[in-house]
Amino acid sequence: MLEKMEKGFDPEEVIEEFEALTKDAKRVQVETLKRILKENSEAEYLKKWGLDGKTDTESYSTCVPLVTHKDLEPLIQQIADGATHPILTGKPITTITLSSGTTEGKRKFVPFNDELTETTMQIYRTSFAYRNREFPIGNGKALSFIYGSKQFKTKGGLLAGTATSNVYRSAQFKKTMKDMQTPCCSPDEVIFGPDFHQSLYCHLLCGLIFRDEIQVISSTFAHSIVHSFRSFELVWEELCSDIKTGTLSTRITVPTIRTAMAKILKPNPELAYKIHEKCLSLSNWYGLIEELFPNVKYIYGIMTGSMEPYLKKLRHYAGGIPLLSADYGSSEGWIGANVNPTRPPEMATFAVLPHIGYFEFIPLRDAGPLGRVETRPVGLTDVQVGEEYEVVVTNFAGLYRYRLGDVVKVVGFHNSTPELQFICRKDIMPAINIDKNTEKDLQLSVEAAAKLLAAEKLEVVDFTSQVDLSSDPGHYVIFWEVSGNASDEVFKECCNCIDSAFVDAGYVSSRKVQAIGPLELKTLKRGTFQKILDHYVGLGCTLNQFKMPRCVGPVNDRVLRILCDNVVKSYISSAFG
Repeated sequence: MLEKMEKGFDPEEVIEEFEALTKDAKRVQVETLKRILKENSEAEYLKKWGLDGKTDTESYSTCVPLVTHKDLEPLIQQIADGATHPILTGKPITTITLSSGTTEGKRKFVPFNDELTETTMQIYRTSFAYRNREFPIGNGKALSFIYGSKQFKTKGGLLAGTATSNVYRSAQFKKTMKDMQTPCCSPDEVIFGPDFHQSLYCHLLCGLIFRDEIQVISSTFAHSIVHSFRSFELVWEELCSDIKTGTLSTRITVPTIRTAMAKILKPNPELAYKIHEKCLSLSNWYGLIEELFPNVKYIYGIMTGSMEPYLKKLRHYAGGIPLLSADYGSSEGWIGANVNPTRPPEMATFAVLPHIGYFEFIPLRDAGPLGRVETRPVGLTDVQVGEEYEVVVTNFAGLYRYRLGDVVKVVGFHNSTPELQFICRKDIMPAINIDKNTEKDLQLSVEAAAKLLAAEKLEVVDFTSQVDLSSDPGHYVIFWEVSGNASDEVFKECCNCIDSAFVDAGYVSSRKVQAIGPLELKTLKRGTFQKILDHYVGLGCTLNQFKMPRCVGPVNDRVLRILCDNVVKSYISSAFG
């Protein structure tokens, strides 16, 4: 598929090929596994499990165990340390991907190779082909809030960086963006700048300079787009001044960025005046994106899972511009493409590409108070509509029967490949008693209480939680930052609302018999979540890779300290008497 694309990008040809692949997904899966196992037959890991050259799906699932990252960590570390023998793959791994570390409190090393870059481009092109049918774009530019982390060398001399950085640095990425008529409007010096605050400012400035050419606004995650336009609210007059005089703000101190921006920024008083007037005419910044960028066709980024809480604010900025959810993947690789772009982000589904990896699904059956019960994994084409599963990935970069920790729901099929809806990360919130609340349950409870704030013309800027076991019984703590001040009565009502909005039977029954203590709501100083973002960026995470951890565990002690040091006031729920 990729070879054909290199000759020239024809969206209809891409769709035709995808349709053919998905009509025969079972055969494609068998062939994909066979190829992965043949290419890596010399890998010590595979030899250890006694496959003896067998490449069929039955032998594979019988011989090779299901694993988590923790199981593979020592082997990946050996590769990073420079081991020359084939540990996980036949061909040497030359690059390591770093996860953001926001989910589990520490950054993971994941093997990365050219095959994963290729599958990324295939995902990009496939979803673009379907998107372009519904939202055709002309030849223009994209305002892409993307940031390349600084790559470093591991002990063994392997290049290490974030998954997005590894992709952005590839020649294939630039070619693909050009083929899709949406090259980034910012120069590389801005994307790969050492200070994300300066890079963000220059992304906004480039977007305004090329405002009439901007067709798409995008980032990896919705949070990054919202954060960018929250920042715009604070610096818009400075940006207008830069455009008016053709002189870059003194806040930009990185020489390479200043040199690159000098080639783009020229005095344009007329444009500066137009942007200034548009900003002044807006009511509470509603429709900001629509006003600034008249030719934007859509806003694009991952908007599912932990990104859903930002959609309300993103819609506020977007005005009438459609929000389109990007594809489904992780630091470990891609899984599915959004081939139904007209669905709202909350309803987004992802059709699995059957040739980019071998996929299995662990059925998660609801067993009432016991939570979800796992059964034997099933193949890609054997999943059932309406059921929930944990995703298991085998890829071309040394991950075999790797449990992603994502819970998905099968909502239908695209030909014979399933369409998945992302539900949540597994086991984000540890249980206190028999409670089985998920990240999604937390989000819905906070949204219910946020409606009470909306009546006060306030909004939740961001939120997270903690399961506090320091007292008996343990209880949930919700931390949230609000856009302004409200009375104690309103916050007390919000606290009760969050507590009573958790509908999990195990939680409700535990609260009623006081096996779980009253929920605690802690309001935070303005800027607390910015401090948490700065903390993760300081560890090497990039802004576009950042996901706010929705439950802060003991391993995240630094984040917990930031939260606790910035508490304004605490409220205790009386929802259950």
